[in-house]
Amino acid sequence: QVQLVESGGGSVQPGESLRLTCAASGSIFSVWTMGWYRQAPGKEREVVERIHGVGSTDYVDSVKGRFTISKNNAKNTWYLQMKNGKQEDTDVYYCNVAVGDISGNQGEVYWGRGTPVTVAS
Repeated sequence: QVQLVESGGGSVQPGESLRLTCAASGSIFSVWTMGWYRQAPGKEREVVERIHGVGSTDYVDSVKGRFTISKNNAKNTWYLQMKNGKQEDTDVYYCNVAVGDISGNQGEVYWGRGTPVTVAS
């Protein structure tokens, strides 16, 4: 069992920065992907930025050069550093991890409850 808890969401003005944190509890033996998703009203949940177990990263074009994902393996924690916030970044952000199973294949997928981010004047 894995539980994910997001923190760091809130309200900032355009151009300001915010750092989201995802803290995982429970045993994670291997990782297929870990990262951040977001969901706006009436829209499907989408990947913002995530890290693959092999080390590569993917992200949506709208955050390129502004958002950076990082992790601290010792603390089972990962982060989304959001710089130069834009109004379009306003969403509920969810942390996510897809773990490997005992056979080395993708296993369970876990979600946080979400943390709201608002960028507005």
